[in-house]
Amino acid sequence: MTTFHLFNLDSVDPSWQACLNQALAKMDPDYLAQLYHNSEWLPGHEKIMNAFTLPVNKIKHILLGESPYPRAKSANGYAFWDAAVTDIWSETGLSKPVNRATSLRNIIKMLLVAEGALQPYATSQTDIAQINKESFIKTNSEFFNHFLSHGFLLLNTSLVLQSTAVRKDAKAWQPFIKHVLHFLYEKNPNVQLILLGNIANTVDKLIEQLPIKKWYAEHPYNISFILNPAVLEFFRPFNLLKYE
Repeated sequence: MTTFHLFNLDSVDPSWQACLNQALAKMDPDYLAQLYHNSEWLPGHEKIMNAFTLPVNKIKHILLGESPYPRAKSANGYAFWDAAVTDIWSETGLSKPVNRATSLRNIIKMLLVAEGALQPYATSQTDIAQINKESFIKTNSEFFNHFLSHGFLLLNTSLVLQSTAVRKDAKAWQPFIKHVLHFLYEKNPNVQLILLGNIANTVDKLIEQLPIKKWYAEHPYNISFILNPAVLEFFRPFNLLKYE
């Protein structure tokens, strides 16, 4: 059994298989064995490789988060995609599940500002309730599939969340992440990387020799993310909240 076959491959596009096999082979085998024989981590064996559903040649941007959501219903293998959330909007603004999911809430508010639907510093529920949302995507699944259709790899720095410190797992996954990023740069030198959060920002050291375009920002959990000029500049062209 190769290291690659420790995890479920059903969601992985065939163009990734050789790369992921090589990337996992660079990791500590004892660490991988511990994951294989343990089910007390998220998102679980069936979902851990979900981020690699897009063919390699479709990837234009890498959105790098920190770790999976700490809830089984929310963690699905994609960075920032809260699988427990369905509707985005309500009559009073954002839906209650979105409002409870702090990172998702701030990402949506940022995009509303970036796309000109909200004015900076006017991002309350009342402000959002007044927006005409007829042309906006309605569900969270549609929203994140829109990311995928724009060529985003939604990847976490640590593919697992355990009871141990996130930084410890992130360090264990560094050889994997390094190999994947080098692989993507070789396939597409124009690929762009946006690193969100302190743990994601440490990945910069793994690829410092690559002339890859990088964007840095705080984790979306922070309210300052909503008006971060670099974040607004990066996301403005995509119109991720609107039907195409």
